[in-house]
Amino acid sequence: MNESAEDYIKTIYILKRRNGIVHSIDIAREMGFSRASVSTAMTKLRKKGIIVMEKNGIIDFTEKGAEIAEGIFEKYSTLIGFLQVVAGVDEATAREDACKMEHGLSETTYSGIRRFVRNHPAAEAPTG
Repeated sequence: MNESAEDYIKTIYILKRRNGIVHSIDIAREMGFSRASVSTAMTKLRKKGIIVMEKNGIIDFTEKGAEIAEGIFEKYSTLIGFLQVVAGVDEATAREDACKMEHGLSETTYSGIRRFVRNHPAAEAPTG
């Protein structure tokens, strides 16, 4: 999956946790993208079986999409906690850098970071 799709999925997941429901306009505002760009991305995610769009415009994950979203969000959250504890950076910087890092890490490196965070409860990132 490409970085852009992962970023959309993560944003939908975060908005759903925060607000309970998600519309395209919410995604556009959160990401700073046009509604047209979001609409194009939602069409692609729908064709891949990751999301469904209800008639009232509410976006939700399919079962497959929910699993993917949870994995993406877990990786993002794990990296935030790691950066805060190990690098000592503030939460805003950790969130920004985690977003950049999550796409390029090998599974081996991510597994090592995840092990570290699980063994150091102080490295648990805030959720949301």
